[in-house]
Amino acid sequence: MLLNSCTNNTSINKDHLVFRYNEHANINTLDPAFSRTLQDTWVSNQLFNGLVQLDSDLNILPCIAKNWTISDDGLHYSFTLRDDVYFHKHELFGKDSTRIVVAEDFKYSFNRLRDEKIAAPGNWVLKKVNDFEAVNDTLFKIELKQPFPAFIGLLSMKYCSVIPKEIAEHYGNDFRSHPIGTGPFQFKRWEENIKLVFRKNNNYFEKDSNGIPLPYLEAVAITFLPDKQSEFLQFAQGNIDFLNSLDASYKDELLTADGQLRNTYKETINMIQGPYLNSEYLGFYLDSKTPEIQSELIRKAINYGFDRKKMMIYLRNDIGNPANGGFIPKGLPGHNESIGFSYQPEKAKQLVEQFKKESGISKPEITLTTTSNYLSFCEFIQRELGKTGLIIKVDVMPEATLRTARSNGKVDMFRSSWIADYLDAENYLSIFYSKNFAPNGSNYFHFKNAQFDSLYNKAFTITNIEERKHIYTTMDSIAMQNAIMVPLYYDEVVRFTRKNVSGLGINPINLLDLRRVKKN
Repeated sequence: MLLNSCTNNTSINKDHLVFRYNEHANINTLDPAFSRTLQDTWVSNQLFNGLVQLDSDLNILPCIAKNWTISDDGLHYSFTLRDDVYFHKHELFGKDSTRIVVAEDFKYSFNRLRDEKIAAPGNWVLKKVNDFEAVNDTLFKIELKQPFPAFIGLLSMKYCSVIPKEIAEHYGNDFRSHPIGTGPFQFKRWEENIKLVFRKNNNYFEKDSNGIPLPYLEAVAITFLPDKQSEFLQFAQGNIDFLNSLDASYKDELLTADGQLRNTYKETINMIQGPYLNSEYLGFYLDSKTPEIQSELIRKAINYGFDRKKMMIYLRNDIGNPANGGFIPKGLPGHNESIGFSYQPEKAKQLVEQFKKESGISKPEITLTTTSNYLSFCEFIQRELGKTGLIIKVDVMPEATLRTARSNGKVDMFRSSWIADYLDAENYLSIFYSKNFAPNGSNYFHFKNAQFDSLYNKAFTITNIEERKHIYTTMDSIAMQNAIMVPLYYDEVVRFTRKNVSGLGINPINLLDLRRVKKN
């Protein structure tokens, strides 16, 4: 029904070529410059391409740029573009309904990304860029302000996708719901909060290793059921093809306590599991007027006061790794297991008692703000810390409300997560840099430390990976010594598909790539 309603009255019956999934968190935009959430990035990845892309092992590969060179000083990047990449068809392109992507399109897209009037959240990816130019149709050059070894990885983000000027300027703000890109699928229909449909792009430029054009699927159909239990039931009944999470409402139905797929589902469902560059954490707003938040004693007591391993077994069926190291997750250079906090309940009690004596506050109390999806984690921590003499009140907010409150310093303590945008630990450490104070940056803690800032700036001048790794570990340890946040766990990607789905795979940034997916 989804397809027949949006194919210009051309009825097709290719349900086995339609990939269906549900997005419970909703989708905000189809404009890649605004694709700041995981769900927005997923849809942008089907519609748009950039200069480079990542494979499933996070290696940087050519995309619209077939090759590139970097100058010895690390400041100048030259990209040679393919000459066979076409935009999705649209009547505004004229008689041919499409045209080839040229370097000028990247110049326009990058200028649009950093246009203050547009105020795209992705503009930060170009902050280290001094200038860029379209030398001719197939040569695009970028000049940086300073060397930045991770820059090529930044260009793989969907923010840096190419879009056509004539279409974007025609629609203005409505480009968010009238996207035209170059991706494997093209936009067909969006009824917000109800359904979203993409169709195969028959002019897509990539082929598989056998020379067969991608993608294999005919269409992608997305629904927006907000309830995770309903989503699971739709999956169990075969009405959607894919689940991308492990929710408390069905985790015990699907998995055993040690994280194995239950026998009931082994004949109908595949489970794919792998590392995820995502650190789940609790953060403190250090400019808070609350004495408990300002106290390093209390912040350390919280870090010592609950058993992360026990939390993972009971609340995640042992999916994910307890975060006993720093903020940098497993899998990135700089991660170190020795710089974090272990479970030491007696030490946590002593720290709380010390705070009581020094402050005169007999019943220390903190409000922890979370979303409903993570309520069970926060209640677990609440119970455990209650044993130390620290009262934790849990406040539940919608995700968008919490995001705004966190950015504006309206919550003392909050649950959040940080997913890698690019493959360098600087991505994680940037949220502790003093010049990135929220709401203009991602330093939600308002942490300021001269030694940290000095090392952060120094890291940009270091190209040797081992030396950078040492600096990153030192920076992470500074953040942990000040106990400005509480790492909870380093996540894992867990995907469940129906048995008739193949080629989906996983990757450590949990990007959804449907180019090579098949349905039997």
